[in-house]
Amino acid sequence: MHKTPTLLEMIQALIATPSVSSVDPALDQPNLPVINLLADWLNTLGYRVEILPLADQPGKANLIATLGSGPGGLVLAGHTDTVPYDDGRWNHDPFRLTEADNRLYGLGTSDMKAFLALAIEAARTFPAAQLKEPIILVATADEESSMAGARALVDSKQPQARYAIIGEPTGMRPIRMHKGIYMESIHLRGRAGHSSDPALGNSALEGMRNVLNALVAWREELQAQNRNPLFRVPVPTLNLGHIHGGDNPNRICADCELLIDLRPLPGMEIEALRASMQSCLHSAIADSGLELTCRPIIEGTPAMDTPAGSAIVRGTEELTGYSAESAAFGTEGPYFNQMGIDTVILGPGDIDQAHQPDEYLATERIEPMLELLRKLIQRFCIEPTH
Repeated sequence: MHKTPTLLEMIQALIATPSVSSVDPALDQPNLPVINLLADWLNTLGYRVEILPLADQPGKANLIATLGSGPGGLVLAGHTDTVPYDDGRWNHDPFRLTEADNRLYGLGTSDMKAFLALAIEAARTFPAAQLKEPIILVATADEESSMAGARALVDSKQPQARYAIIGEPTGMRPIRMHKGIYMESIHLRGRAGHSSDPALGNSALEGMRNVLNALVAWREELQAQNRNPLFRVPVPTLNLGHIHGGDNPNRICADCELLIDLRPLPGMEIEALRASMQSCLHSAIADSGLELTCRPIIEGTPAMDTPAGSAIVRGTEELTGYSAESAAFGTEGPYFNQMGIDTVILGPGDIDQAHQPDEYLATERIEPMLELLRKLIQRFCIEPTH
């Protein structure tokens, strides 16, 4: 049996194994090489390892590795993919772990490959015989692009556990809430014609004025009716992000498209919002003769809201000394919550480092994070209370 690498060796190997996920097929890469690394290490440590390929996505897979058994258990989870990197803007090789200035530089150090290595390192403190409830390590695909890995877990109804920690970069402060995210394309089709006579066409660009006005009014209604003071921006947001239409000043615009970004609060269901928005837009262009088409740009990610009284929330608050907060960014947390697993987002990196050139993890965070994970395992797997 080969020896499991040290913590630093694991981080080095994970960073050196590219696994970019992107909505651009030219940039998208498989994550299976990272999954296979994790599987080798965890097999050596005595875990029951399952590799779960994603349907219709060659080279993409999730991993579920379990040590011990029992009715509950603690999931330590992270995604294996990274965002693309800015070529030429890094001072360090993004695929080689570089230790300098009390930092570990590399793509995925903060967001969030290093957490997977930290979870393995913390868990190997505990022999399986000590576990009253299992430690379950979960590694997912495509969090940075489609959330396909998390959706596949929900579809397969696994893992089964009581609590989860997802090690996204939170500066070691627990997060129990975040907004959802949804993006939509709104397209109007009219009729082209010579600009000298408006009767010769039907301008989609002019029709989009009504759409814009309706969206702004709908946003005001949403914000008046929905407010949560636990968020820094306490209302749902709707961003009018990109508009394009027409092709020449002397032609009536036949096609115009608007792209929007909607960030709902917990309790606001994406499909209900989408239906409400489309009803509003159809009313706005009624009798215009324009054709309205709406389509999702991405399948939306729901908002997350783990109950403040959950044991995992109270436990992370007690062990970190910080009250659980809300975040502006999205995670896989709501998908774990959908499976009945109370989830907290808690990791050693900083969100300011995520998706940036020269991404790094401060070395001073490593030992405190390991100690925190060991205490969580002790509390929820060695000495669980029900």
